[in-house]
Amino acid sequence: MTADIATRFDLGDVDQIGYVVSDIEQAIPRFAQLFGECTRMDSTAADTVFRGKKSDVTLKLAFFRSGPIEIELIEPVSGAGPHQEFLDNGGEGTHHVRFRVTDLDAKLPELNAAGYETVWYSRFTPEIAWAYLETPRPEGGGVFELLEMP
Repeated sequence: MTADIATRFDLGDVDQIGYVVSDIEQAIPRFAQLFGECTRMDSTAADTVFRGKKSDVTLKLAFFRSGPIEIELIEPVSGAGPHQEFLDNGGEGTHHVRFRVTDLDAKLPELNAAGYETVWYSRFTPEIAWAYLETPRPEGGGVFELLEMP
């Protein structure tokens, strides 16, 4: 599925795999056995749009590396967003893969017209924006992220 999406929409290579966890303090040691040291941050994203409604979201994040791939752990703390929804619908695990794009707002209409629903969006700064998209059910219903960031 991912290779087909990447090819059809000229997205390039996956550069991140995101995992949602219910307790980042418990998860970090498990992932550190595989990937070594991590960097951590707490993040608050104001005025995101989740499933058509504005939402302020706070997350605890940890980042590992495996060659060119970033491994992201995400613990939702507050606010309505895709990570808490994921936990509520079945628990921890692999949540999304990420592609970098140069112009997110130009890429979204093309993907939306092809049936990929934008479920979470934020223009964080004029240069930084992200969107999570769900693939159509016949293609598996998975989630991928597009990130615009210099």
